[in-house]
Amino acid sequence: MKKGIIGKKIGMTQVFDENGNVIPVTVIQAGPCTVVQKKTVEKDGYSSVQLGFDDAKESRMTKPMKGHFDKAGVGYKKVLKEFRLEDAESLNVGDVIGVDTFEVGTGVDVTGISKGKGYAGTIKRYNGRRGPMSHGGGPTHRHAGSMGACSSPSRIYKGKKMPGHMGAVKVTVQNLDVVKIDTENNLLVVKGAIPGPKGSVVTVKSTVKAG
Repeated sequence: MKKGIIGKKIGMTQVFDENGNVIPVTVIQAGPCTVVQKKTVEKDGYSSVQLGFDDAKESRMTKPMKGHFDKAGVGYKKVLKEFRLEDAESLNVGDVIGVDTFEVGTGVDVTGISKGKGYAGTIKRYNGRRGPMSHGGGPTHRHAGSMGACSSPSRIYKGKKMPGHMGAVKVTVQNLDVVKIDTENNLLVVKGAIPGPKGSVVTVKSTVKAG
């Protein structure tokens, strides 16, 4: 990837373009991120950098993590993520990456953990149909229905759409347009919605064009 940064979802709002059209946008606090570790082809077999985001107290650090930050000579961070950037070789430990690395009009992919919905049935979880509401439907209107079990295969196939935990999974929304950049407040404004609740950590990467 060309560019990447760690951020925090602030929330959604709307802006107007030059024609007065309303554009729904999400505001992301993108960075600043500090390079905590650098990996090279000679030593590790590939080139990448590990970025740290959001300052943390020393008292919150475990001994291994404290030693990791002390070795790099950088401040303690709450979030660490690795990025295989094209210009990773030119970056060094201690360098700061800000929101100005992106440009207005370019596309980005945003990855985060979706909102948890708790335990859900098949109708809410998989958009299934309910049973008939009359003529002997009984108290099974929203049940999953037949499992298809008989003497063969005498089991339920793996992947069967059944009730269970919904949400709280890793989701990536691709090719969102960058509408505005506020370098003074480290804000990145993208068109559309991104996964996760307000305050959740997300990663923003430049979109890789097909072909």
